[in-house]
Amino acid sequence: AVPELTQQMFDPKNMMAASDFRNGRYLTCSAIFRGKLAMKEVEDQMRNVQSKNSSYFVEWIPNNVQTALCSIPPRGLKMSSTFLGNSTAIQEL
Repeated sequence: AVPELTQQMFDPKNMMAASDFRNGRYLTCSAIFRGKLAMKEVEDQMRNVQSKNSSYFVEWIPNNVQTALCSIPPRGLKMSSTFLGNSTAIQEL
């Protein structure tokens, strides 16, 4: 569940800007998860994504990925996630 949500968060077709964020680097980002999830699983998955995709994150800002968890799921869903990222790829627009 958490790996799938995380993968969907970073999928370019799920972004609200018409820019391919694979063409830039994230300065900072925040991931907010909702549902009956374990915070350890959320943090482990975000750490995993960051290490596997380290070329997409600047190295000179420590602790630049923030995670949050609200245990109350959104109405009609078991879980959801929201991603907010500050990326240099925005200069394409």
